[in-house]
Amino acid sequence: MGEAVVIWDVNPELIKLGAVSVRYYGLLFGLGILLGYKIVSVLFKREAIPLQLLDSLLIYIFVGTLLGARLGHCLFYDFEYFSQHPLEILLPFKMESGAFTFTGFTGLASHGGAVGVLLAIYLFCRKYQMNMLNLLDRVAVAIPVAGAFIRFGNFMNSEIYGKPTNGSLGVVFAQDDFIARHPTQLYEAFSYLAISALLWMLYQKRNPQLKGVIFGYFLVLMFSARFIIEFYKENQEAFENELFFNMGQLLSVPFIAVGVVLILLKLRQNPAATAVN
Repeated sequence: MGEAVVIWDVNPELIKLGAVSVRYYGLLFGLGILLGYKIVSVLFKREAIPLQLLDSLLIYIFVGTLLGARLGHCLFYDFEYFSQHPLEILLPFKMESGAFTFTGFTGLASHGGAVGVLLAIYLFCRKYQMNMLNLLDRVAVAIPVAGAFIRFGNFMNSEIYGKPTNGSLGVVFAQDDFIARHPTQLYEAFSYLAISALLWMLYQKRNPQLKGVIFGYFLVLMFSARFIIEFYKENQEAFENELFFNMGQLLSVPFIAVGVVLILLKLRQNPAATAVN
């Protein structure tokens, strides 16, 4: 192997206490949510929106993310297994030989999490009488940051990695094999951070008349990045090998389409307005 190859052999468990372990993934997941909270709180303060509403929104989004991501994985990636073990969908245990084994939620799908977040925000806006598109514009700035830290967690877990580079560059995930691969977790993470920075700048210059345009840009940018990076990623399930596009790409297409339609509709509703001032 060449000198440019990085050997990655980090134990994904930070602390293990009996049957329960604290993993880097969980810590990074939580850190991503908190950083997203901080970004949205800055926008709320600038626009004189009570932060108590943001505290409630955080709970809605956290629950929506977990439930949506878990259900998304079980339905889209491993339905055959979970249809036979429905309790394992929502319980972090596996039943083996009549005994429960703590496993945590090892299967989470980002597309399911996105749907869960949208439903959570819809319920929140209905309860607190807020404009959903206006709120989505604010939240869209922060979501890529949370997504980036989740991908950093995947990197620490040595999971969702890329295809072999077939060269002297790449990362060897020694927990699994000794093949130099594309670190697609990092490709996604840094892409998402760049998207968040771009959306932040667009939000500062946004046209208030075009509620939902920033969210539309978020959908197009976030899921286009995901679609492209999937070409370098190993398929997560065997059935994807029979598909022209893998499941991650197929699930990204509707989000991109919704983003394009949202942008065009908003601009058509107010032809005199531009996306930014």
